[in-house]
Amino acid sequence: MESDFVWLLLGLPLAFVLGWGASRIDLRQLRAENRSVPKAYFKGLNFLLNEQQDQAIDAFIEAVQNDPDTSELHFALGNLFRRRGEYDRAVRVHEHLLSRGDLVKKDRERAQHALALDFLKAGLLDRAEDALAKLEGTPFEGQARLALLAIYERSRDWPRAAAIALKMHHAGQGDFSTRQAHYLCEQAQERVAGNDLEEARTLLEKAHASAPQAPRPHIDLARLYQRMGQPRAALSTLQTMIAEAPAALPLAAALLVEVAETSGQTDQVLQGLQQHYAAAPSLDVLDAIVALTEKAGQATSPGRLWYLRHLDTEPSLVAAAKWMAGERLEHEQYHPQVQRALDHATQPLTRYRCAACGFEARQHFWQCPGCQTWDSYPARRVEEL
Repeated sequence: MESDFVWLLLGLPLAFVLGWGASRIDLRQLRAENRSVPKAYFKGLNFLLNEQQDQAIDAFIEAVQNDPDTSELHFALGNLFRRRGEYDRAVRVHEHLLSRGDLVKKDRERAQHALALDFLKAGLLDRAEDALAKLEGTPFEGQARLALLAIYERSRDWPRAAAIALKMHHAGQGDFSTRQAHYLCEQAQERVAGNDLEEARTLLEKAHASAPQAPRPHIDLARLYQRMGQPRAALSTLQTMIAEAPAALPLAAALLVEVAETSGQTDQVLQGLQQHYAAAPSLDVLDAIVALTEKAGQATSPGRLWYLRHLDTEPSLVAAAKWMAGERLEHEQYHPQVQRALDHATQPLTRYRCAACGFEARQHFWQCPGCQTWDSYPARRVEEL
């Protein structure tokens, strides 16, 4: 009994010493770890916050070398390379991550997405397309589809763009019906260029069915009917557009004048234009009214007087220049110089301006050449905005 008590007295100090020693060993190991990766990692973060990217990259490389298995450091390093435009180095970092067999599914998907972004930024669209396709069924699926849609639009691969847009529409990522109509209209333009007018008409009818309120299918279909020698069908199509999307009439005003003449419906179209102008004055509608009035030969009411009526309510330099172009001045010998100056001053006012990026163009675009946004150009000129 006494021997057991003696051993107990001896064992307690021994256990305490062993426990204390083990804790010291763990503490030393923890300190060693803190001196290796975290120090370099936080040093890199500090450089990054101070916008010292070169020093940040050096610090992150040091951290990765100290602990090659740290995936977060690889992601940080890859993102830094991409931001600096060193896409080849970013690709190597993310491909190295994907080659690791111990990478968990979540990090593997994240690395695949980062690799796709590297290819996109580098302009390697074929490789980006392959990388994005592998993200189907992952949390990055929505972002990947948007990127694929942008790739197909840039390459004008309208059928594949339509297929992706349809997936996104069904997945609840937005309403892509109008975008689908644009894709069909683009394909129709290609058919018209190849003189396949019947196929072009079929595509435009599908575009109208896809987005009945969109003005472009009506305008393109009316232009096609006019080319096919069916002016009454063209007029009916434009009248339908005016009823469904009256704000887009300025875009079709010039075409409407042409259709009215060939269909023999000048008076009817002129009356409709005047009614629309009274409700929503527009420079393009005004030009159409002037053109039809002059062609109708109304000597008692010259068409150019409409420009003066416009000036009664709108201080338009464009309308003033167009009215003055047909006037005889007191010093007529100076008229050409004055007119040139006015026409030069009005040129910027007759452009269209993208509402998304501000890109200006002489003609109206359904897709902005600057920012690639669809339907960002208003139907009105800069002076009317």
